[in-house]
This record gives sequence, C-alpha cells and structure tokens, in this order.
Amino acid sequence: MPIGARHADKYDNPAFAPQPPAAMLRTCYLLLLLFVAALGCHGPGLRMNATVTARPDFPTPSNSGPVVAQPVAEPTLQDEGPLIAIIDVDGLLLNNNFTGYGSQGENPVSLFRERLDAAASDPCVRAVVLRINSHGGGVTASDIMWHDMQRFKQRTGIPVVACLMDVGAGGAYYLALGADQIVAHPTTVTGGVGVILNLYNLQDAMAQFNVIGVPVKSGPNIDMGTPIRAMDPEGRALLEAMATEFHQRFRDVVISARPQVNRDDPTNFDGRVFTAYQAQERHLIDAVGYLDDAVAIGRQMGGAPDARVVLYHRCADRPRTPYAITPNTPLQNGLMPVSLPGLDRTRLPSFLYLWQPEPTMEKLGGK
Repeated sequence: MPIGARHADKYDNPAFAPQPPAAMLRTCYLLLLLFVAALGCHGPGLRMNATVTARPDFPTPSNSGPVVAQPVAEPTLQDEGPLIAIIDVDGLLLNNNFTGYGSQGENPVSLFRERLDAAASDPCVRAVVLRINSHGGGVTASDIMWHDMQRFKQRTGIPVVACLMDVGAGGAYYLALGADQIVAHPTTVTGGVGVILNLYNLQDAMAQFNVIGVPVKSGPNIDMGTPIRAMDPEGRALLEAMATEFHQRFRDVVISARPQVNRDDPTNFDGRVFTAYQAQERHLIDAVGYLDDAVAIGRQMGGAPDARVVLYHRCADRPRTPYAITPNTPLQNGLMPVSLPGLDRTRLPSFLYLWQPEPTMEKLGGK
C-alpha cells in the first residue's frame, strides 16, 4: 500500500483526526484520568490505594504505637535525668490525615496534641523547644494547636521556646505566639499575619467540557463562593467580613502575646512576611539564633543546664539529630504532572492563616 494511502486511512479514523485545542485538552485530560486510575487512584489529586514499600534507608514510621521520648544520640546507662523535649511542627497545619511515601498519614493537629501530652506526663522534662518549619495552615487548626499549647503551659508550668526554621509564617507564627520565647533562624521568613480563602471561578473551564452547574437551593447565599459561577458582590462582602473577623482574632493574639508590637502600625498586620532581623526590630520575635541557641534558652529557663535533648517520635521513626523530621507529604502530589488551581482540588476550601505565594499550596496537605 502506498505511504500516502496509509496516512489517508489513518486520518479517516476519528481517533487520529486533528483536533481543535479544546478537544485536545479534553482528550489529554481523559488520558490523564485513565493513567491515574491505572495507578490505583480515584481521580486527580486523590490518594493511591496501592501499598508502597519503603526503601531500607527510608523507613516508614508506624502510627500503631504511641510517641515516645527518643534521645538524639545512642542511649547509655548514664542517660538519666532532666530532658529538653523538642516538639517538631513541620509542613501545612490542617486538621486532617496526610498521606505520603514514608508516612502513615499523620494528622498534624492530633500528633501535636499527642506530643504535648507525652511531654506533660514525663516528669523529667524541664522545658520544651517548639521547632517550627511551616507556612501556616487552617484558621481552626492553627487556633487549636495554639490553644493546646496554652493549656500545656498552664497545667505543667513547663517553659516553652519556639524556634522558627526556614519559615514560620501565618498559622505557624500564630502557634509560636503561645511560647514564652520566640527564636528565629537568621534566614527565617516569618510574620504573615493575614487570612486567605482560596476560591476559583471555573465557569469558563467547565464550559470547555460542556459542564453546566444547575444547583437547586433554598437560600440565595447557601452556595456563596461556589466555583461554578462568578462571585456576586453580596457573597464577596459576606466572605470578606468573615475573613476580617478571623484576621482580627490573629491580630489580638499577636498584641496579647507581644505587647511591644506597635499596634498602630498597619504593616505589622497586613499579611506581609519579614526576615528574622526585621521581625526582631518589630518585636514580633525575641531573638535571632539557631536551634542550639533555643535549646540553651530552654535549659536556662528550665533550670537544667545539663539536660539531654529528646524528640517525641514513634518507635519506628528514630531521630538521629535535633533536625530530624517525619515525612508527611501527600503522595498524590507527584502523580499529577500539572497543577491547575481549582481543577485538582478534591476537598472543600477553608479559611487559612497561610503565607501563600503559590495558589495551590493547600495541596501539600491533600486539600
């Protein structure tokens, strides 16, 4: 058969016919859905059901047992006496389970409470160093963790030093306000006293797939913020009022915990982030230093200059240094070759205390 004839037969088949951009987009999207489904998922941005076996050098922690105090060095017979407990808070702060390679899907809010309870029940703990590396998280999750920290201090009298690592912004800074002292690494990014509610208008995108929203509702504002149509002025005003209320709560917590902060300077509360030295000048933190400096402050405040350092991890999640973290990143983030705001969100949006230069950052927590 002549080559030209073979090509003619090929394009006679509709499956191989040239397609307009919108049709090509739909075809690529459907192929992507089939690819994800073949991997054992239920759609874009969802969890994988298949069991993942960790490499020997990347152990998978098990949440079948409680967190225990684990020294950062090999224990010896002489390892007794006072302790400085490092409680690590990493990643997005959301009150839901995460999934990921090397993680059993820990809930950051629940895990934080469990670690606080373990430290409170340990008579050897003289101080807590709250090691934070997070852009923030949900308004409610951040407030719960801050509240639990306050109750921990009230019932135990144990001093708490917050140490901000790469980032301690938004809800992470909100949590740090519950500590007695805040130390930031020289290159920390902190601040971010603001509120965001991620909403998207997907009306035109849905039209590309011939999907038209036909909600049946009673109450004109029951679907305010819906992505299937443009937001009307009334709905925007209502949502902005809610964001303003949550923002005022954040502002009040800052002023209560940091009375030296200039409450009349709007730049302290407009959501911008600062370097450690800028934050220190604004009295948003107490000192600039390293994790070892925060531990030294904890030893001094706890009256235990020779106290050993422990982290509260699960038995299969052994910390080797004070910087050890537990992987807790959703596996589905690596399955999607593209990240489209709105299209790959599988859960309801929520108000966030979150420094968010990337509009899909909530995906880090499986949102």
